[in-house]
Amino acid sequence: MRYSILVVFLIAVMGRAFSQDTIIPLWPENKIPNRISSEEKEEYRQGEDLLRIAKVQEPTIEVYLPAESNANGQAVLIFPGGGYHILAYDWEGTDIAKFLNGKGIAGIVVKYRLPSSVSQTDQHLVPLIDAQRALRMVRSKASEFNIDPDRIGAIGFSAGGHLVATLGTHYGKKVYDPLDEMDALSARPDFMALAYPYISQRSEKYTPPKDGVPLIYTYFKLEESVTPETPPTFLLHATNDPGVPVENSLVMYQALKNKGVSATMHIYPTGGHGFSLARDNVHLRGWPERWFEWMETLE
Repeated sequence: MRYSILVVFLIAVMGRAFSQDTIIPLWPENKIPNRISSEEKEEYRQGEDLLRIAKVQEPTIEVYLPAESNANGQAVLIFPGGGYHILAYDWEGTDIAKFLNGKGIAGIVVKYRLPSSVSQTDQHLVPLIDAQRALRMVRSKASEFNIDPDRIGAIGFSAGGHLVATLGTHYGKKVYDPLDEMDALSARPDFMALAYPYISQRSEKYTPPKDGVPLIYTYFKLEESVTPETPPTFLLHATNDPGVPVENSLVMYQALKNKGVSATMHIYPTGGHGFSLARDNVHLRGWPERWFEWMETLE
């Protein structure tokens, strides 16, 4: 009996240790760019449907690796959505990483900071700062993660899609001072996927900037920032999306086409907004397979 209890205890301790080993801070302690000391605290809200993280203070990557014998060398950074107010961390984050692992792909969930005048200076730049650092960090750890440094992509959902599109068009923009050797690496994703992304077309929830503060949704002018060097792109949207009109994906697709960038787009008649893997929708639930098949063509 005592032996059984000891075994259970050791398994639990080892499980926690392994889990913690997969979570890596993006920045050295006390060196997070643009951070303002404040009383704001990071919030975790576990609801019946999903885990929401708000007021992110300590940006991290959470690494999910496939079995080494199953790994194909690809990795995808995952940027959950949430309107730049929260992160739908499991629904559009860890659930996606687990899907990717089943395909032999490393899934890396990015817990990025959200624009906040309380916690940051130049808050419209902060998500891109964290996104660039995350891509560089993963590239620097390619051998450790058993991935190819030239096969690292990114997917984002809704606001996360806006952030990935920002990274894909502004990966070379200097938004923070280098801290270490990894900051000398390229922040360009080798490919990107944008799921019901905000690009530029105003939704019903659009609010104009106030007091001259740049608005993250309009500051980067994404469709105008596409160049021939923008990464190959996979776009996904539902025509009846009530929050982010499908025109956002259409205008991005046109911009990519105009610059000769390889782009694939899947538009579904229904599905609304925020459908993630869409397991309960017989029409939509095939989209992850179409994405995986597309990634295979990039090899």
